[in-house]
Amino acid sequence: MTQSHTTDVLIVGAGPVGLSAAAELRRHGVRCRLIDRLPARLPYAKAVGIQPRTLEIWDRMGLARAAVEAAVPLRGQLMYVNGREQARIDLELPPEVPYGFAALPQYETERLLEEYVAGLGTVIERGTELLSFSQDADGVTARLRTASGADEELRTRYLIGCDGAHSTVRKGLGLSYEGGAFPEEFMLADVEADWDLPHGYSVRSTHRAADGSTDDLLVCIPLPGTGRYRMSMMVPPELSEGAGGEAPSARGDDVAHGLEGDRAPELSHIQAVVDRLSPSPATVSRMRWSSVFRISHRIVDRYADGRVFVAGDAAHIHPPTGAQGMNTGIQDACNLAWKLALVVQGAAGPALLASYDAERRPVGEEVVGRTVRHATQGIETDPADPRTMQLREAQLLVGYRDGPLAGSQYGPTDAPQPGDRAPDCAGLTAPVPTYPLRLLDILRGRTGHVVLLYATDATDATELSEAAEAAGVGGAPLVVTEGSLDAPNYPYSGASSHVIAVLAREVAATTRDTSAVPGYVDAAGEFARLYRPDGSSGFVVRPDGQLGARFPLAVTAAALSDYLSVLSG
Repeated sequence: MTQSHTTDVLIVGAGPVGLSAAAELRRHGVRCRLIDRLPARLPYAKAVGIQPRTLEIWDRMGLARAAVEAAVPLRGQLMYVNGREQARIDLELPPEVPYGFAALPQYETERLLEEYVAGLGTVIERGTELLSFSQDADGVTARLRTASGADEELRTRYLIGCDGAHSTVRKGLGLSYEGGAFPEEFMLADVEADWDLPHGYSVRSTHRAADGSTDDLLVCIPLPGTGRYRMSMMVPPELSEGAGGEAPSARGDDVAHGLEGDRAPELSHIQAVVDRLSPSPATVSRMRWSSVFRISHRIVDRYADGRVFVAGDAAHIHPPTGAQGMNTGIQDACNLAWKLALVVQGAAGPALLASYDAERRPVGEEVVGRTVRHATQGIETDPADPRTMQLREAQLLVGYRDGPLAGSQYGPTDAPQPGDRAPDCAGLTAPVPTYPLRLLDILRGRTGHVVLLYATDATDATELSEAAEAAGVGGAPLVVTEGSLDAPNYPYSGASSHVIAVLAREVAATTRDTSAVPGYVDAAGEFARLYRPDGSSGFVVRPDGQLGARFPLAVTAAALSDYLSVLSG
């Protein structure tokens, strides 16, 4: 057995969640190894829905443009019962939300992330399997089997299990994975349909028996390509598990979740369901792949144990209703990665890592519970109003107000508070660009915390940089100002009202930027409207795009010191 060099983080599983963890860690300059037991990326369109919040995260990474160019828009859903249209849901979000809903096959999501991670110097070690691991106070010792069949012992500071519903990492930790399985089996297929239904709309068509139960189902999600959809439907008797399929217990695993490729439906199986349930006559063709799959709903009792963590399907599984699973897992990875980076780099104490479970497990519990209700009772039974439902499905309402990192509330209670998503805003202008910018444009590429300071008069504006510097924040703060600015050396002396001056200042930075404060004009007052500062105010935006703190400008130094002390543990 060989002894490899130590790395900071070992990531097991190179699906969208593991790739996201690697991307964020490498962006922060953390060494990591990314292994996957499969010899190649699977060509399956399993998870296809990309939520607006995921696109915001990818925007900060610099990945959003490639994703939107590869994806297709999801404009809504058409719902039919017994051949009659029951509802048409149009997916609409407030105009300040920078991205809409999109569909992208999982193999394309993985390709984009894999190329991104490779550009940062990390490649997937294919055909490499985690056999076992142990941990102590100083790190984790992992035993691997490489593609060549050789055993390797790796010493790493931390281990992240992104290895799916049948996770070796979760089992090695002995975490409970409570829940159950749905009795129904389903078919998945990636096909073309020549119907005349509206472009960009998913289709849900069901047949209800006399007793009101659903006895037939067809769900179609649009994919890139003319007439291409990922279709799911109930399994016919000849393909059911009782007809010779391998039961989960035969695999040595009691988690009945995911694809069961030994039972591949034929195009005729898909066509038969389309003939019964399609609201418009259609012929399906050009099937790229098909499989039978099972659905369970489970969640671990904790997301971490010592130096080992689980994320994505290794931590939570549930029905695919609303395309929540992969997106939730990606946010797991991003939440954990920036915290691990601060700890690895010595900028925060190990206690910070406990906030991963405290923030993300309640989110997982809510998603599992909600998707199970939608799958069993129907999304139409959701008591939320349509606007709230769509914001929630877009994952724009995920927040951590009750988490250990959320500071004291300040300002209007219905304004963005610590733990909430930091809203994007449009209409920022500057002297050199001849086009308006968004806040996301200014945050793009930054890896650390960013401090935003909002001043209501010129006097406050001239004191902003000094206040942030006194708080020990390196670089320059993101300064938001309103009103005429006549301060010496200020680049917008005499500018009109609603001026936003923006400087990036990252927490725990070691360099000092003494350049003049650049500024951006908020001509429409979008920053003021969305952030609702109560006079001169300060804001901290976390690396994952959530608000870390909100405070009166007069106490900037103390407020930032308090927030940094929470991170440092």
